[in-house]
Amino acid sequence: MKFALGSCLLLSCIFSAFGQNSEPSPAAQAPAGQNGVASEWDTRKLLDSLSQQAERLKPVIDQVQPASWQSKGASETYIAQGNSVQAQLKYLLASTDAFARQPERLPLGLDAYFRMQALESSLGSLVEGVRKYQNPALANLMQSLLAENSTNRDRLRQYLQDLATQKEQEFEVADREAQRCRAALLQQPAPKTKTKKVANP
Repeated sequence: MKFALGSCLLLSCIFSAFGQNSEPSPAAQAPAGQNGVASEWDTRKLLDSLSQQAERLKPVIDQVQPASWQSKGASETYIAQGNSVQAQLKYLLASTDAFARQPERLPLGLDAYFRMQALESSLGSLVEGVRKYQNPALANLMQSLLAENSTNRDRLRQYLQDLATQKEQEFEVADREAQRCRAALLQQPAPKTKTKKVANP
């Protein structure tokens, strides 16, 4: 019986420490500046802005036709770069949308951030081809849209840094609580075993 009570106490301690993990933490919902993490509303607003910026890029990227550049002496690698940009933009929109639904999930945020970096890297190479082989004005527009998004990218990076710090602190608190519970269980007296009486013949 005491063993069962001890097990219940340990489970209670663990669930007490981790019970909030299924919902956004209070720090993630707090106003910007409190606990070091932006509020959920501010984060969703930021992610909406990132999505809108990516949507603005799509019709511009659709105008890029690297297959037609070969007649002007362009390398075939631009075709692969163009396909990569299209794919990266698609992945960015999907990952940003997933993160907007669960802004407390650090892995989703990291995925969105790395997708954004990959898109910018691919676009950086493609822009020079657009400028040289297609339309300098279109290349300038692509660069302008990327520059406009740099502020949002930096804000997302800061949010992810703050969120990672918060998650680490939450884990440390949970770990200390689990250790305290284990220590309390170890201090409990061992259950007494009943000895069976042997009947005299």
